[in-house]
Amino acid sequence: MRRAGLLFGLCLAALFGQAQALSAEAPEPRHPLLSVVIDDLGQSLERDRQVFELPPGVAMAIMPDTPHAAELAREAHQRGRTLLLHLPMDPAGGPFAWSPELPAAELSRRLDAALAAVPYVQGVNNHEGSRMTADRAGMDLLMATLQERHLFFLDSRTSAATVAAAAAQQHGLASLSRDVFLDDQPDEASIARQLQTGIALARKQGSALLIGHPRPATLRVLARELPKLRAAGIELVEPTLLIAERGNRAMAAHGKNGVYR
Repeated sequence: MRRAGLLFGLCLAALFGQAQALSAEAPEPRHPLLSVVIDDLGQSLERDRQVFELPPGVAMAIMPDTPHAAELAREAHQRGRTLLLHLPMDPAGGPFAWSPELPAAELSRRLDAALAAVPYVQGVNNHEGSRMTADRAGMDLLMATLQERHLFFLDSRTSAATVAAAAAQQHGLASLSRDVFLDDQPDEASIARQLQTGIALARKQGSALLIGHPRPATLRVLARELPKLRAAGIELVEPTLLIAERGNRAMAAHGKNGVYR
């Protein structure tokens, strides 16, 4: 498993490096790109396995402190899904949660334990974390560690004060930032509108990354609408391909001239 992770890391680093080198002169993508990540997985196998019914480009973020984390991760890996560790961060609590008050050694121990609880991950994103992602020292530690482990980072952007993506960018870590939350309002009509917001943003800026949760309404909307994307001229892709496309540059809502605020 360690060798497979290293090979993935080298491939991802090559993709990222190539994207950085060419980002200034790369042509616009042929089709706008859309990525979707489903968070908060691991609590219910019956519920979470419904994600497998969605197109294979939909990525899965599994929480380490859930009863089915390892089993779901193994099954998702066997099915070829992109997997993320959904790492709890302050104000979230629990045995794996990162908090600014914790010493660096304890933060590293908690990350090691979380990665052991959710095998086969290719990246990490934050669960909650409005307080922790605003802590620059903690984010520098996280990004340096993920760089060593050849894992990418997705900033869920649960707070406008986040410095996570900026830290990742300065460390040269392959990373992304969330553009749209699908289901802050959990009814189907609102979720469908948020999906259309994401599609419109992808058309405007070339790509968009959407985060949702395994709520019944969210899964119904995605099952109905995602298969229609190709006919609408939108390409659904895994987050790693979005990293290569963006070349680690910030979108306009998150920074200026590609640099995160």
